[in-house]
Amino acid sequence: MSEREFRAWIAFYRLYPFDDLHRFHRPAALVAAAYGGDYSRRLEFLAPEPVPEGMTVADLNTFKALGVKPPGRI
Repeated sequence: MSEREFRAWIAFYRLYPFDDLHRFHRPAALVAAAYGGDYSRRLEFLAPEPVPEGMTVADLNTFKALGVKPPGRI
């Protein structure tokens, strides 16, 4: 790896740091799927979406069913 590419990776990491979802939960769900589990269900179990303050899981499920993101979320 050249120094230029290395510096580009440093800049990328500063913008998009690796979080637990990418470091731990996704690989664990992938291993579970390799042994016959359902990847999506395992990932949801390992790293459920946080419920924003003032909302319930039912609210999030409604937004998900309608295919839209809840207000104030990215």
